[in-house]
Amino acid sequence: MEVSVLHFEICVRGHLGRAIRAAFPAFQAQVRGDNTILAGALPDDAALYGVLAQMEALALELLELRRLPPD
Repeated sequence: MEVSVLHFEICVRGHLGRAIRAAFPAFQAQVRGDNTILAGALPDDAALYGVLAQMEALALELLELRRLPPD
């Protein structure tokens, strides 16, 4: 059985500090202009919803969410 992962890029407003970036261990952070791009892989949509809920709890402003094509 092949295990696939889903790749995402999530753009949030502002520059995220080290502590907030640490809340998203599955993602690599990259600053682009005034925003931060979090890029990484998750096992399923349920994990994505968990990440989005955590972003809401941290009062991060979601600007864009992109599901990337598989490798």
